Amino acid sequence: MKAIVSIITVNYNGFIDTCEMIESFHKYETCPYEIIVVDNGSHMPEGEELQKKYPDIVVIKNTNTGFAGGNNAGLSIAKGQYLFFINNDTLIKAPVLNTLIQRLESDKKNGGVSPMLKYAYAPDILQYAGFTPFSYITLRNSAIGYNDKDQPCYHEACETASLHGAAMMVSREVLQKAGPMSEDYFLFYEEFDWSARILHTGYRLWYEPAAVVYHKEGMTARKGSPLREFYLSRARILFARRNFFGIRKLLSCIYIFSIAAPKKALLYLLHGELNLSKAVLHGTINGIISKYKKS
Repeated sequence: MKAIVSIITVNYNGFIDTCEMIESFHKYETCPYEIIVVDNGSHMPEGEELQKKYPDIVVIKNTNTGFAGGNNAGLSIAKGQYLFFINNDTLIKAPVLNTLIQRLESDKKNGGVSPMLKYAYAPDILQYAGFTPFSYITLRNSAIGYNDKDQPCYHEACETASLHGAAMMVSREVLQKAGPMSEDYFLFYEEFDWSARILHTGYRLWYEPAAVVYHKEGMTARKGSPLREFYLSRARILFARRNFFGIRKLLSCIYIFSIAAPKKALLYLLHGELNLSKAVLHGTINGIISKYKKS
């Protein structure tokens, strides 16, 4: 049966998680699909092992080109009419694909959709029920329902300002008009940037609670690493440069560079985290000077 949906996931030293994700789709999903796993430069030959264990999937060996680069590598061979980008540390406990497709097909202006996200180890707690828009200058937003107990108020489908990178579906038509995710970031903000581009193309984005994906990401933020702080700081100001214009772009960059980043770096320094403090500043500077493709 021809695949209607191409499920694309990126594996980086996450063999067990990827296996559990694949097996959950094999067990529960009823919509015709193909699974494409991009092994993004794992230390061990995990791509080969995944191909041996699951001969029905497609595995691409890739250098570590980041979140967007890995997904775009999978996109290059995808055959489905719909593209479902999903983190490898997720799983499903019921079919989700037809529900997401129905949301996209319910209106030709619906450009992308993300399911409800819950924590795999606390399945009654939400991670995502939509995103609020970014604030005008300070570039702040929030995940609706984050760390809240599941309740009826989160069970109504609604438009959202951004898709969630852990699980998001678009049609091939939308992809052709908005283009793929930008590889300028390497880590963080790729889905926000892509969501902004889809919206600018004239489409709407949706949160669909009738489809649920369970995410293994920890409920409490892990202690930051210098690598994480570098790319997070870099991505924030790069997002402003790529997606804002005129006075908003200027004010947002000034705020991040002169207020937000120094404040965060100082707080890390006061807590004795010199490496994290340096990473914030270096990432912000790198985000200011990095060349990028116009959104």
